[in-house]
Amino acid sequence: MQVIDLSQPLGPATTPWPGQEPFSARVDATVATDGYFIRRIDISEHVGTHFDAPAHFHAEGITVDQIPADQLVVPARLLDVADRVGDDLDYAVSAADVEAMEATHGRLQPGDALVVRTGWDRHLGDGPRYVSDLRFPGLGLDAAELAIERGVVGIAIDTLSIDRGVATDFVVHYRTLPAGLWQVEGLVGLERLPAVGALLIVGVPPIVGASGFPARVLGLVL
Repeated sequence: MQVIDLSQPLGPATTPWPGQEPFSARVDATVATDGYFIRRIDISEHVGTHFDAPAHFHAEGITVDQIPADQLVVPARLLDVADRVGDDLDYAVSAADVEAMEATHGRLQPGDALVVRTGWDRHLGDGPRYVSDLRFPGLGLDAAELAIERGVVGIAIDTLSIDRGVATDFVVHYRTLPAGLWQVEGLVGLERLPAVGALLIVGVPPIVGASGFPARVLGLVL
């Protein structure tokens, strides 16, 4: 069994969405002074490798704590478009991209997670390049529609957002989250994940009422 960590380290250096406050932490106790170590953290629900619940873009959507646990341990189906994306800041992953993957590795099944590798995480150490003035690859609406049609439980990607950076109307968020899918954004290292045969484990804590939250996301290859 191989366990693949697909998560960014989360700390003050983690690149936030432009305009959001970065992660910060305050030490409340130390081993030297108090006999134990504890911090209080200040964090956005959507920073680093994080989970989006349907409530994030749907007033009637469920929150993080209401996601069934069996929807957080699911088959991962990798759609690798990194070679096609290259340095194209505005690449839109299409339904044709999904269908090409299916032609080689089999049709997406109900209950799968569609995991999209654009290769954009290679810019993670360079915050301005990673954000690129909100220009980075993402899903096109036709790909999202096909994923919904196939019955996937969620979509995950290695960029700052499921939507392309230029998609200021967030059309994919407004389509997939009201349809009941979850999203994971900010993954890393997807080149280590096989096209088929892995489980995606989304370790997001059940924060009551949360629209999303940072997550430790793992790929489990048996």
